[in-house]
Amino acid sequence: MGSKLLRHISLLGIGVYLFALIVVSIAFPNQALQTKWILWGIGEVLFFFGLTTFFYPRWKNDDPKLFRRKVFFTALAIRALYAFLMCYYYYYETGVAFEYGAADSLSYHKSSQTFMRLVKQGNFSVVFQILDRFTMGFSDQGYMLWLTLVYTIFGPNILTPRIFKALMSAYMCVVIYKLATRTMGERTGRLAAVMCVFMPMLIQSCGLHTKETELLFLSILALERMDYLIRSKKYTVWNILFPVLLTGLTLGFRTIVGMCLIFAFLVFVILSPKDRVGNKGKIIIASATVVVFLAFLFTKIGVEMRYIYERRFYDWNFQQERYEKLGMKHSKLAHTKYLAPGAFVVPLAPLTEEANDHNKMINGSIYVKNLIAFFAMLAIVVALRQKKWRDFSLIGAYELSYLAIIMCSFAANSERYHEPAVPLLLLMAAYAMTRLRRKDMTLFYIYCAVLFAALVAWNWLKLSARGIV
Repeated sequence: MGSKLLRHISLLGIGVYLFALIVVSIAFPNQALQTKWILWGIGEVLFFFGLTTFFYPRWKNDDPKLFRRKVFFTALAIRALYAFLMCYYYYYETGVAFEYGAADSLSYHKSSQTFMRLVKQGNFSVVFQILDRFTMGFSDQGYMLWLTLVYTIFGPNILTPRIFKALMSAYMCVVIYKLATRTMGERTGRLAAVMCVFMPMLIQSCGLHTKETELLFLSILALERMDYLIRSKKYTVWNILFPVLLTGLTLGFRTIVGMCLIFAFLVFVILSPKDRVGNKGKIIIASATVVVFLAFLFTKIGVEMRYIYERRFYDWNFQQERYEKLGMKHSKLAHTKYLAPGAFVVPLAPLTEEANDHNKMINGSIYVKNLIAFFAMLAIVVALRQKKWRDFSLIGAYELSYLAIIMCSFAANSERYHEPAVPLLLLMAAYAMTRLRRKDMTLFYIYCAVLFAALVAWNWLKLSARGIV
């Protein structure tokens, strides 16, 4: 991808955001965003597009080892500094070093402090009794156990786990580079890595006490190791067990992520060309994958997986019914059949005061995802056009299955639940951006116009549903 084209896309992206922000603020002056949220949003948009445009041309021809070092240490410096500064920012804003409206974060922190004291007293069984009795299931326990381990070793300082998050997130950028390069080529790998380094949403999660950063790290590393296992054909005990272990750990953070990893690996093996995996190999590996899945299924994890499928992640009417109970207008538009086509794009950036403070603070980050989603969707078309869909199968199967489950759930419009899809969204976008044709850019211009209209309409709908306008 040329520097001029990248700069052109970036300038257009910045322009659409600023234009939408101005129009919404003028159209709904009584609900216009406060100055601090506007500054956050503009800063996030300029940070991503400006630094990606600046660093990618300067790094794209570096030696691979030097490139990986630059990616890791730049990402680490940004994330560690952000995590440190946000402790003070949140304390100034909220009175505690946690984000606006912190609920899960404080619960994880306080519970892990209690578990730390129990562990130091030698009461390990009490920890698991409490977890079994008072958590929603296995997928609600892994993160608290991780925090308990960190607190037990390093003390209950909230900055310590956030520094670990910075390390994980920085290394994840390198893992994205490895996965993208091996799957889609060096140019794609480098652009994907640079975009991950400067993606505001990935940076901001390092300043929170939620589990998304760890979940992203485990899932992306699992996918990279799965890809390496099949492409390298080095079926050693470690190469086989490592992705299994990583997948098992993701189940302790969010069950559906582990399910999607297993599904994606099975699809990847089945669709791999014969020179990579022969028919006998496909039968053996696919059978082993099914056995691993069944091993999980006939445990407490399996019980939770069935519960999640039946109760939490298979309700097409959930959002609609929720809004109807709150007496909101336009509730029919929240039905999954209307939201699902925008799986890569939603939720749209909140540009009015009718949103929670955390989402208003990251409105620019959400917009970046909204814009980049076009190229992620285009990547599917490009892969089919260039007949590279087999190479795309692992990444595509994971991304599409995860988004499909989310869109059929209570979390269809939740930024936090869409976050695990962001790294691969950037990877897919990089694949399309490094293979753009002139016709593709015409489609991008149309998408920008549609996105602008959607942002204005979305913010109007939120206000109208509550009877504000």
